[in-house]
Amino acid sequence: MTERSGSPPPNLSPVVPAGAPAARARVARAPLAARTAMPLAFRQPALLWHRDDAVVSGLADRLRAVLPELGCRVGGAQVRPDWGAAADALVRERLAAEGTDLGIVLGGDGTLLAVARILATLDIPLLCINLGRLGFLADISPAETFDVLPTILRGEFCAEERLLLDVELHRGGQVLGAAIALNEVALHKWDSLKMIEFETRAGGRLLNRQRADGQIVATPTGSTAYALSAGGPILYPDLRALVVVPICQHTMAIRPMVLGAAQPLEIELTNDSWSKARVVCDGQQSLPLEIGDRVLIRARERPLCLIHPAGYDYFDLLRTKLHWGG
Repeated sequence: MTERSGSPPPNLSPVVPAGAPAARARVARAPLAARTAMPLAFRQPALLWHRDDAVVSGLADRLRAVLPELGCRVGGAQVRPDWGAAADALVRERLAAEGTDLGIVLGGDGTLLAVARILATLDIPLLCINLGRLGFLADISPAETFDVLPTILRGEFCAEERLLLDVELHRGGQVLGAAIALNEVALHKWDSLKMIEFETRAGGRLLNRQRADGQIVATPTGSTAYALSAGGPILYPDLRALVVVPICQHTMAIRPMVLGAAQPLEIELTNDSWSKARVVCDGQQSLPLEIGDRVLIRARERPLCLIHPAGYDYFDLLRTKLHWGG
């Protein structure tokens, strides 16, 4: 993947606020002093974090000092992956009232997943500074933060659209719960070593009926997470597709399958299940299942926007994180 200075690589496009000149997304690199007076692509960033420790606090304090010098007003909030809908809504309403136009996530991929769930309906792009471990989504290191952040704020960046999933749990004709997932939706046994039995339908048509420890429905973003460890393929991030991966299935004839995201998926726990089961979204939100429950999974119309530094290369990320060499 090649890139010219100030332009995004193929399949990636700069994010420009509505009504702003397109030139804002093509700001050439210049010394910080020269760039200070340039129009900002983002004026109201919010710092978002989960961990409450010295590392996160120290970085947040530096950002609160530097961002106003660059012309930004700084908001922020602590988030928790295990929050319910009511707590998520309070943070969402607060950030919307502040006019937040960029979320700066301080943490790892788990923190970003929680933030994505909370802010998905606000269409706020996210930039993540990696204070976690593997960091497939959080790709800016603390050491480079204050070098790349000024150019990103002024429009020199790459933007990716990432597929999000709407998830509903149906029981007896009623919707018992709903969630949003960026990585995956996992149906799995809960209280026993015995397998569960379930049916999967795609676009209303029966795909398969199987006995297994469970099943993962992953987005391209989640294809490098739980689905990958269960034997699924890696999907390029810009695909509108889902990968369906069984977990320790009874028959080896059922293999991982890639489906277009336009058709909704439905998974039903059948009467032959001997174990309890749960559905878990992004490893953070969990709902118990009963016999006959149906989990409906649809691709959201509006994707999540992730912001990366100029020069971002997904293949380079894979080589680095998965130790492919080269």
